[in-house]
Amino acid sequence: MQHRIVVLGAGYAGAVAAGRLARRLRPEDVAITLVNAEPDFVERVRMHQLATGQELRPRPFAEMFAGTGVRLRLARVTAVDVDRRTVTTIPTTDGAAPEPSEPQELPYDTLVYALGSAWNDQGVPGAAEHADEIASRPGALRLRRRLAALGAGQQVLVVGGGLTGLEAVTEIAEARPDLDVALAARGALGDWLSPKGRRHLRKVVDGLGVTVYEHTAVTAVAPDHVTTAEGASVPAALTLWTTGFAVHPIPRATSLEVTDSGRIVVDRTMRSVSHPDVYAIGDAAQATGPAGNPLRMSCASGQPMAWQAADAIAARLTGGKLPDTPLRYFNQCVSLGRRQGLIQYVTADDRAVQAALTGRTAARYKELICKGAAWAVAHPTLGLPTRRRRTVPNPPRPHTPLTTTSTTEPRTTTPS
Repeated sequence: MQHRIVVLGAGYAGAVAAGRLARRLRPEDVAITLVNAEPDFVERVRMHQLATGQELRPRPFAEMFAGTGVRLRLARVTAVDVDRRTVTTIPTTDGAAPEPSEPQELPYDTLVYALGSAWNDQGVPGAAEHADEIASRPGALRLRRRLAALGAGQQVLVVGGGLTGLEAVTEIAEARPDLDVALAARGALGDWLSPKGRRHLRKVVDGLGVTVYEHTAVTAVAPDHVTTAEGASVPAALTLWTTGFAVHPIPRATSLEVTDSGRIVVDRTMRSVSHPDVYAIGDAAQATGPAGNPLRMSCASGQPMAWQAADAIAARLTGGKLPDTPLRYFNQCVSLGRRQGLIQYVTADDRAVQAALTGRTAARYKELICKGAAWAVAHPTLGLPTRRRRTVPNPPRPHTPLTTTSTTEPRTTTPS
């Protein structure tokens, strides 16, 4: 019998894990199924570019996984039963569920949970109804249409001064210099950066004409303005919300051990601490990095987590050596429009050091990072030895009754 490996989600983490597993293991020994709602890979790190009217290269999974043995199932995941080892899905076509569509169950022996995250409105009144997001391709396309409809002089407010907010506000300001673009940040602008990084960020933002509201918490969003904690009203014909990410509620509905935020708790090999046949990677997993701190939600964390999980699964199935390379950070890469960038070098646990790369060189560096991340999805074998595939013993498979329900360590681990 083939060992059934099911990977949920084909973002940076899930797609890399599926491809790496296919390269690590023999197709006659394992059946690898990748479940994803859309037929194309989404370069999430470029959603701010898509929103400003730039065209992104299509990356169909059918081409990316051709000849690998990975089976792509287009479907939305609606439930996971970790006790019965089944996943409930709704079939999709080009990302949309056909009507009518019956739930289907997919059994597994090993599950890799990589459904990622979505935008987080933080429960702020009016944010879900009136704000835009760029955590997804549909969100970025909606923002694209809304930005195109704005006339000269209208106000765009980006809420959130983290990496996503900085990339979005500078991209919009550069692409649409006719708009009145502003940023609202809870702290000081780039307060986690080194002095050199902060100076460059301020120079770019000022040069693009962005108004910055520092130490400003937005407490309500309306169609044409936001309200701050101080009671001030800031005009905004369009509000873009970038205050963080939230994971899908599916893990909370299972018996998996999860954090208060719903992330699956995993060990150093990305294996669930409560269910040994489940691995979690990317934003959906709570993995510990240097100094005992959780890895941040990012592509920079997700791909090394995928390498770690895939290599651990292969090792456990074949009796090989488990990976034991700790994950660490080296830099944070920020695009500030198409012509400027910022590479902030950091400690292993993601704290800024004095060194930083700025300007056009940093912009080119960031572009290489983005291209490299997409390349790694299509070529998920970085660091693999030539003799890579090993035979998987066939352990006894527990009986899993199936019913139809209506419920819905790599060789190099270098997050940037």
